[in-house]
Amino acid sequence: MTIRKEVGQGIVASSSIMLGYFPVAVSFGVAAVSAGIEPWLAVLISVCIYAGASQFILLLLIAEQTPVVSMMLIVIVVNLRHLFYGPALLSQFGSEPGPKPYALMAFGLTDEVFAAARAKIDNVASGSKAYWYLGLQVGAYGAWVMGTVVGAYVATDWLASHPVLQQSLAFVLPALFFALLLDMVDQSHRSMLLWVAGVTALSLIVLPAHSSLIVGMLAGSIWAVWPIRAKDLV
Repeated sequence: MTIRKEVGQGIVASSSIMLGYFPVAVSFGVAAVSAGIEPWLAVLISVCIYAGASQFILLLLIAEQTPVVSMMLIVIVVNLRHLFYGPALLSQFGSEPGPKPYALMAFGLTDEVFAAARAKIDNVASGSKAYWYLGLQVGAYGAWVMGTVVGAYVATDWLASHPVLQQSLAFVLPALFFALLLDMVDQSHRSMLLWVAGVTALSLIVLPAHSSLIVGMLAGSIWAVWPIRAKDLV
């Protein structure tokens, strides 16, 4: 009963992720069917791969008839950032007693789940964090799969006749990231957030958006490492 309660609390905590994932997954389902992929296969991709933006990249690779091995390598490279997410979260669970389903915990790790977990997991009771985290993942994963089902089987014709609605889906994911950022503000240094935002905004003057994102990530990393490096020098 306790485990069930902890998982349920995690699902409730994933509500903001679910609201963002569902329409984006609908868009993926529509895009997959429009690219000539059978609806059942579009759903299977979400069920088995569950890689968010990488699934849209996969559609482009399929359309270009990219070799299977190359597709696998490209998707893996795009998702290499998760190698850093895992250890950052693992420290939260290592001291808790009892077995932990690490394979499931790794499968459900996404950018948004990581951000939500880092923002909220400190408020979860000790000994409950692993199953709370699984609930967080279950909510996000369920919303993504169900959104794909709706997009692949129901929404294709509907969105095609309402292009404004289809275009509005592009704003859902940035809005989700902004909402998760607000959740983390109390636990992050506001000066660091202002620093990263300022550097990123300035880089947009001379660089495209995807390059500015990398610049912002580097700026945040420098901010995090600088106090440690300065202490070592002293």
